[in-house]
Amino acid sequence: MISTLLVANRGEIACRVFRTCRELGIRTVAVHSDADENALHARVADTAVRLPGVAPADTYLRGDLIVKAAVASGADAVHPGYGFLSENAGFARAVLDAGLLWIGPSPDAIEAMASKTRAKQLMGIEPLTKVTEADLPVLVKAAAGGGGRGMRVVRHLADLDAELAAARAEAASAFGDGEVFVEPYVENGRHVEVQILADTHGTVWPLGTRDCSLQRRHQKVVEEAPAPGLSEELQEEVSALAVRAARAVDYVGAGTVEFLVADGRAHFLEMNTRLQVEHPVTEAVFGLDLVAGQIRVAEGHPLENTPPRARGHAVEARLYAEDPSRDWSPQTGRLHRLSVPEGVRLDTGYSDGDDIGVHYDPMLAKVVAHAPTRTEAVRKLASALERAVIHGPVTNRDLLVRSLRHPEFTAASMDTGFYDRHLPHLTEPSPDPHAPLAAALADAHGRSRFGGWRNVPSQPQTKRYAMAGEEHEVHYRHTRTGLEADGVRVVHADAHLVVLEAGGVRRKFEVARYGDQVYVNSTALTILPRFPDPTTQHAPGSLLAPMPGTVVRVADGVTAGTPVKAGAPLLWLEAMKMQHKITAPVTGTLSELCVAPGQQVEPGALLAVVTETS
Repeated sequence: MISTLLVANRGEIACRVFRTCRELGIRTVAVHSDADENALHARVADTAVRLPGVAPADTYLRGDLIVKAAVASGADAVHPGYGFLSENAGFARAVLDAGLLWIGPSPDAIEAMASKTRAKQLMGIEPLTKVTEADLPVLVKAAAGGGGRGMRVVRHLADLDAELAAARAEAASAFGDGEVFVEPYVENGRHVEVQILADTHGTVWPLGTRDCSLQRRHQKVVEEAPAPGLSEELQEEVSALAVRAARAVDYVGAGTVEFLVADGRAHFLEMNTRLQVEHPVTEAVFGLDLVAGQIRVAEGHPLENTPPRARGHAVEARLYAEDPSRDWSPQTGRLHRLSVPEGVRLDTGYSDGDDIGVHYDPMLAKVVAHAPTRTEAVRKLASALERAVIHGPVTNRDLLVRSLRHPEFTAASMDTGFYDRHLPHLTEPSPDPHAPLAAALADAHGRSRFGGWRNVPSQPQTKRYAMAGEEHEVHYRHTRTGLEADGVRVVHADAHLVVLEAGGVRRKFEVARYGDQVYVNSTALTILPRFPDPTTQHAPGSLLAPMPGTVVRVADGVTAGTPVKAGAPLLWLEAMKMQHKITAPVTGTLSELCVAPGQQVEPGALLAVVTETS
């Protein structure tokens, strides 16, 4: 029996495993980098062990340090979570060699399936070894890991070498393994997967299907169970293939077999020999705790002969600190508040007041809704996200709400090209026009009592705010009876709640302020000074860092004075485990290159200047 368990991971998944451990009476051990010293997972564990450094390669990818931490803390088992070393056979062997229990499949099974190239060969599928024009488009993928990292779509043969290099660099950074391979790219298919749970006694449970078709950068955004609209024959086919894959490697524990479904056919993608981010939707539908199942299986307990029956439908949305309207650029800063209405599940690695840094994945939380039908579950999740309180960096919350309510999604006719088709429409700004006035009235609460009342009309007060990239100016006036604004009746105003009536409709606005940032319901505003300071001007063609990050690479042959074409890659920034390509805005000459590989930059830092050809 396990008495103390170490989670070789961080953030949301570490917190999620700890929650089950507490319910089972198992003591917990966290590991943390220097950047995560005060992270939630390090705070909630019974014991925490420092991994010196910040970069994943120095911390969460150092299996030797993690094994030492497990031994030093008295742990008798290690759970890998997902990502990092979760599919690293060498790490699994090191854990076992140290006399610890490994919560997962055998190292041999990991070795056979964790590498996508070997997994495909095991299933009788060979990757492309020589790409020609006839093979395009193709997909470059990392052989180890997942989550969309180390993955590139190539539509032009001339781009292949550069994309291979970028994928190798990203895969090495994220997983410690730079191996990549190439396979045909199936356009606009559906991403369907089967959850399995297997014990040491030969029983394999296929736990239904999931659909994970809404993706950005090949990383899942919305997932649901069961996958809607699959024929009974196709469901049986993918379930049988999943069991076949598990039995082929004597699989033990929780795992996922993934497929791309197009034209009524299922194409095998890979087997993930670990728990998946989207496992909560399966838990909701089957009434299971998959982490508890992993632990019981690792302790040698047998599964029942048949899995429990599925009930209802579940949908999960991943809440990211990112701006979808700016090429999904990750966002950093203080998360002042995060809460969701009752009735939905919130899995997160953050709490109010935590800082979101640049070193790791930008996912803040997962929000999960379960209901008797798909329609009800989708409606429930969209409503919960819409009413969630999120004060801090920009997130994809509005995108999620619009995605869930999009006719293509509600009709279950979506595919992996959903955001390619609909992103501009889904990211159109739609701020509340009354939010600036509500912010100004909340700020003005009580300010009328600064002297005796005089029978002279007061002058209008003015406030300026930035909202959705635009400047807004509002006016209000103090009167004998309170605050007054043209065209809108002020029913109530205090520092935290403003009630306005316009056109006979009364609306409430909850207001919170943190420095010069104001949140009115779900709308974020920035207070602008009454007399703005002159802003720094940049030369035309200047390329500014869209996010904080590290310059990981400059394009080959690119130096000051080099002629460049519009759209040509100049350099790559890495932030939150993703690489972001910075391209030339115009055709001309690279007149300045202001950064070098390894350099860290802040948002708005000048990276380069391209002078347009006259």
